[in-house]
Amino acid sequence: MLMNAVSVDADDVVAKLRSFIEDGGYKPGDRLDSERELIVRLDVTRARLRKALDTLEHEGAIWRHVGKGTFIASPRVMSGPGNLAILSQQVTPVQLMRARLSLEPEIAREAALNASQEAVRQLRESRDRAMSATTWDAYEAQDDNFHRALAEATENVLLLSLFDHLNAVRRAVAWNTVMRSSTSPARTHSSFAEHDAIVAAVEGRNPTEAHAAMRTHLGSVAARLFGET
Repeated sequence: MLMNAVSVDADDVVAKLRSFIEDGGYKPGDRLDSERELIVRLDVTRARLRKALDTLEHEGAIWRHVGKGTFIASPRVMSGPGNLAILSQQVTPVQLMRARLSLEPEIAREAALNASQEAVRQLRESRDRAMSATTWDAYEAQDDNFHRALAEATENVLLLSLFDHLNAVRRAVAWNTVMRSSTSPARTHSSFAEHDAIVAAVEGRNPTEAHAAMRTHLGSVAARLFGET
């Protein structure tokens, strides 16, 4: 009898957490509240909260990055339980970057061909928020939003789904080689000008320039991470 009660309680915490995420309007890539905040909001113990988080991570509903927090995954990312965790263990950072170079320039091309005025506006806002970030964590979150806004601008649900899958794996891969020499991006950080070029190409309806601008941007990212172009 006691075992059944414990099982129900555990299921209740998972249900509470799911409802909290759904009612909170969280989107893929959003950071979930800290464990301390969730314990208070859900009125649960730390042990039961962590079991519930483990369950949602196994399902692919969330992903966790040590030192950064818990994030919402795309509902389209998973093709089976644990798929994200398995992929993140099998893919190297170099392989991941090459996959990005295969997909994201094409996304930029399609965005230039299909973006609505509203999509362009959202892309500009994402670019500006990244430029205004005061910490590296804030910049990375806004940079993530910028790239997803570009995928949304394609008006192609399949490309957006592919991007979400790739991006979820990107977040899960540990970037242990990244060293920060400052607390925030410098105003001269190359990504700002590269984002400008991407936005200008999309807004100007120039698919060739959008494709080239994204390749330049990702090449710059790769060069910073591991000296590749």
